[in-house]
Amino acid sequence: MSTPDGRRLLGGVMIPLVTPMARPGVPSAEAAHDLLGALAAAGARSLMLLGSNGEGPLLPPTPALTAYVTGVAARWRELTGDGPVLVNVTAPGTADALARADAVLPARPDALVLSPPIYFHHRPDEILAHYTALEATGVPVVAYNAPRYSNPLTPALIDDLTRLPHVIGAKDSSGDPALLAHLIAAARRRPGFGVSQGAEHQALDALRAGADGIVPGIANVAPAPAAALFAAHQEGRADDAERAQRTLTALLALHGVRPGVPAVKTVLTARGLCTPHVAAPFTPCTPDERDRLLALLTPYEEHLITP
Repeated sequence: MSTPDGRRLLGGVMIPLVTPMARPGVPSAEAAHDLLGALAAAGARSLMLLGSNGEGPLLPPTPALTAYVTGVAARWRELTGDGPVLVNVTAPGTADALARADAVLPARPDALVLSPPIYFHHRPDEILAHYTALEATGVPVVAYNAPRYSNPLTPALIDDLTRLPHVIGAKDSSGDPALLAHLIAAARRRPGFGVSQGAEHQALDALRAGADGIVPGIANVAPAPAAALFAAHQEGRADDAERAQRTLTALLALHGVRPGVPAVKTVLTARGLCTPHVAAPFTPCTPDERDRLLALLTPYEEHLITP
């Protein structure tokens, strides 16, 4: 296995893509076609598929999932000139994670993304063994710290993971500045170990702390402000970066109407870029929720994704 530069792979703005569906629970690369084009046109550089925004753990590793990931990856690389595509394979157990990895390998992912096991609590040595097992796939791994959904990555586990050659980076969605600082310090002790951050309201703070990139779920509906934030930070335009952060933070209010994926898909559906279908037990937004979401976002029209 050739080891890519994790800092380059995780740099910039990565979209944790929602999963467009042909019908409830059935992902569709064809249904994603227009959304991918709009994201690429807005300056997005890379994708993470099947994460929490992509309903990944709700979608079984079937031929339909393989076809979806393969089709989306191919289309994204056409649009962006081989822009990175990472695929999340988080699962309750190691056998399940490996099965999910097998299902997505035909897409030739640039890396697999893996949280610690979900559901059961596990000892640190068990979590480390979970990550070690994915070396057999021959694909680099990015560790994903999402403590809302899985066992948390502790500072000691982070140190251990940076010593695994096939683990080339980590994404932190904890929102804990101290843990992110520890992760960045540990990463810098290993050349080429990348760090991305997924707590949207702290995106600029994370970049200032030394993260290589950001993975904001809100960028599904507002990719331009996310790209502008990263560019302004890189170019030392502090006021512009702070303005973009304020925009992203304000847009997060949509989750106060309806939390999570259904709200994002409803906004994208209204813009002609996605279907409203979700995977059970999620249900689509109600007409009232849709109306409230669109009213909430009306003042931010200039920042929203366009077909």
